[in-house]
Amino acid sequence: MAAVQDQDVFLGFDFSTQQLKVLALDSELQVLLEDHVQFDLDLPEFRTQGGVHIHSDRLTVTSPVLMWVQALDKLLNKMKSSGFDFSRVRALSGSGQQHGSVFWRKGAAQTLRTLDPDLDLSKILQESFSVQYSPVWMDSSAKPQCDALERAAGGALRLARITGSKAYERFTGNQISKMFQTHPEEFQQTERISLVSSFAASLFLGGYAPIDLSDGSGMNLLDLSLRDWSDLCLNACAPGLRPLLAAPVPSSSVLGPVSSYFVKRFGFSESCRVVAFTGDNPASLAGMRLQPGDIAVSLGTSDTVFLWLQFPRPALEGHVFINPVNTQDYMALLCFKNGSLVRQRIRDELGGSWGHFSSALSSSPLGNHGNIGFYFDVLEILPAAVGVHRFDAQDNKVSSFPTHTEVRALVEGQFLSKRLHAERLGYTIVPGTRVLATGGASSNLQILQVLSDVFNAPVYTIDSSNSTCLGSAYRALHGLVAESGVSFFDAVKNGSEPKLIATPHPQAKQVYDEMLKRFTRLEERVLQEFHPHD
Repeated sequence: MAAVQDQDVFLGFDFSTQQLKVLALDSELQVLLEDHVQFDLDLPEFRTQGGVHIHSDRLTVTSPVLMWVQALDKLLNKMKSSGFDFSRVRALSGSGQQHGSVFWRKGAAQTLRTLDPDLDLSKILQESFSVQYSPVWMDSSAKPQCDALERAAGGALRLARITGSKAYERFTGNQISKMFQTHPEEFQQTERISLVSSFAASLFLGGYAPIDLSDGSGMNLLDLSLRDWSDLCLNACAPGLRPLLAAPVPSSSVLGPVSSYFVKRFGFSESCRVVAFTGDNPASLAGMRLQPGDIAVSLGTSDTVFLWLQFPRPALEGHVFINPVNTQDYMALLCFKNGSLVRQRIRDELGGSWGHFSSALSSSPLGNHGNIGFYFDVLEILPAAVGVHRFDAQDNKVSSFPTHTEVRALVEGQFLSKRLHAERLGYTIVPGTRVLATGGASSNLQILQVLSDVFNAPVYTIDSSNSTCLGSAYRALHGLVAESGVSFFDAVKNGSEPKLIATPHPQAKQVYDEMLKRFTRLEERVLQEFHPHD
């Protein structure tokens, strides 16, 4: 591959739940353009709410696959009429909401190869899908299929050790299994099954794009150690699945040149390359330029933790995926339901001011005099418990804390929990570890100071509002040079740097290494006290 030239442009697309977004970067990694199509607003004829249809059982959640195709027509036409010069695009890549599946009807491969540049894609592909409404990540209707897969694998933990996660209803293998059982005719008419990401790449390629290893890790079908589909899992889900999925590929693979449809209709260069698309979470890891040893913490309604792992230990909670920017390594995701809403509730009990909340944190000592709290306003995922549980320095349960103690117990407890569950998945803090903070609470300096202390690592903030699109554009550029051995980090070294916000207190390591041991024991106690009704 020739080196990157000054005038080159790289496109990153993101087929997310509510919208299709695009971002263009120049060779210096400066953003040239951002645009989007909002499904509910811009394509009202599909009658989605938040980009989806929630069915009457409240469990089944789908999106019309032709809506995604039409959104691409609309977005590219918008770019064209704004004067965007497609001929400068050297490579493109993208991401899709994870776990969603697209079922291509027999004959669709031929249609993709012969796209008529005078027509919209949505018109050409109208009859190309055997299933019109794609199951998406919000779907939770596949419980029997999850149970069957775990039984076939020899239990939930065994399945997690093979595929990186126990069986989840939204994971694609279980959705495919449900489709096979409940819609046998449509399944019979299917010649290829794509993820949302590989479906989108197929549109640009004018042929079926393979599933990449990173997004493929969110299916309960990929054997992470083999970097290939697990026959055990495939056979448990549906017969004859391997040819329907085709072989997965490393996420930095160049799949081929863009289809002549885009050359003729929009003026793309014939030499523009399509780099494998991946899932939105892996793309976000690329956009944040996470490095080995780093951890990213997104502080939102739910708090999400992204880890770069070299030696994962898949567990019953959390997800391990193949790393999207270095196929030898892994990434992990941990989700905590009790995030900003609990922080806001405690703030409101203090009188509603973040100022009071922050001063309560800064005027209380590291380790909180040994007081520890668990604040689960809604049923938590990690651990599966609910309610508020407070313990004093002697591990006795207490019914309340003084105000300052309560605030610090909440914030320390939330971050100790993140560290505990990250370490259980195989994460270790190493010299050079950075904690990258994003999301609403990442603007609160005192909260970030506690984060820095608990992890004994410096905390940086990054703007992650467009990290999936940015990561996709970065990956497009990297794909071009990856074959010649250039690492992802060398390829994107000119990206904007995160901002250093907090460094750990000299006593932090000693205080929190000890506290974590107690926290682990107390979490176990909370779990044992808690018996879910199911």
